[in-house]
Amino acid sequence: MKELYRLIHAEKANYSIVLLCRVLHVARSSYYAWREGEAARRARQAADNALAHEITVLHIASRKTYGVPRIPAELRRLGRRVNRKRIARVMRERDIRSVTRRKHRSLTRQDARAKPPRT
Repeated sequence: MKELYRLIHAEKANYSIVLLCRVLHVARSSYYAWREGEAARRARQAADNALAHEITVLHIASRKTYGVPRIPAELRRLGRRVNRKRIARVMRERDIRSVTRRKHRSLTRQDARAKPPRT
């Protein structure tokens, strides 16, 4: 949808907004609502960038071992309250991932010809 709104915004110098909305089957009110929300989107993006910087600092300080469960707890300890889902989204968008432990792999192989233990 936002691509349509961007197109309308770019072409409004050449055509009327009423015509563009009618041709693209978009409600005029939704276009105007999108246009008015631009400042809020910019503010949210700036806040996400600041949060991403804080997350990156904590992530590097933990030698890249802290993931989504520990980062919110660490931020809470520092006095910053942020939703866990927001932190997960910011980390996912910026590709910040924790190092995962490898699964334990047994090197012992069972003998197929061995007798079962007595019970």
